[in-house]
Amino acid sequence: MFAQILFILSALLAVAGALMVVFSRDIMHACIYLLASLVGVAGLYLTLGADFLAATQLVVYVGGVIILMLFAIMLTGGGREPSEKMKLLMQVPLMGSPRTYVLSFLALLVLSLTVGKLFVRVMEGFTSVDKLPYMGTVDSIGTLLVTKHVLAFEISSVLLLGALVGAAVIARPNKKRGAK
Repeated sequence: MFAQILFILSALLAVAGALMVVFSRDIMHACIYLLASLVGVAGLYLTLGADFLAATQLVVYVGGVIILMLFAIMLTGGGREPSEKMKLLMQVPLMGSPRTYVLSFLALLVLSLTVGKLFVRVMEGFTSVDKLPYMGTVDSIGTLLVTKHVLAFEISSVLLLGALVGAAVIARPNKKRGAK
């Protein structure tokens, strides 16, 4: 039961995050939505029993790529000036009365109950299967990386080192000869 709930929540997070990335106009918000989508994909890997892929997803993509993108956007000032409409909207204070909060809460309650009832009806048609024994993937992947696939592992590390050195050379400022 827990695995099914985790799968459904992870799938919803991955799809909703991806859709928000596509429809977002602000690049910083798109990065945050991409972060949510990648966390959802890591949850999907967990429900499939691929714990090594889930950890790699979190460390490499969520921990590395998204943070790198956020730093690059912040350092380059990667945004544009807000339009006149956005400037006007930023000056308007947040509005809401108790009536709007109650109505929005009731709408959210009805929506969540409707979606819950829909999921219950969909899940009723499925039959349960015997569970396979859980086998971790980290031990087997680690053993394969240092025995059978050590050459590919070392070649990929040299390739990544070359990419890092190349990025450092490209990023360093140009110095003209003779000028101080």
